[in-house]
Amino acid sequence: MNSPVIPFSLCPRVEKGMQLLSKRWSILIIYQLMSGTQRFHSLETALPVSGRLLSERLKELEQEGIVLREVFPETPVRIQYSLTDKGHALAPLIKEIELWSENWIQVEADDATELE
Repeated sequence: MNSPVIPFSLCPRVEKGMQLLSKRWSILIIYQLMSGTQRFHSLETALPVSGRLLSERLKELEQEGIVLREVFPETPVRIQYSLTDKGHALAPLIKEIELWSENWIQVEADDATELE
């Protein structure tokens, strides 16, 4: 007789963290902001993502306290994005993923072209 399958459940915090960080572009946005404060256009130029999706991800990361959005009441209005302390706390994790990727992930020429 087969025993019933018990659904696997992670700690709710780990599960929420994995869901947040596994959303497409989230890690790469954080990685881009690790180099310092940037404006929307700089992020949009650096990442092959639509403006709509970039805006959506930035709002989600801001709501989670990972990204800080600063609005400067100038003409034209200037908006800058930077990492909060919570966002900077992800830097060691992201650097480890980068190191692991360099050692273990092979990129085909076609894949490299798509990332440029």
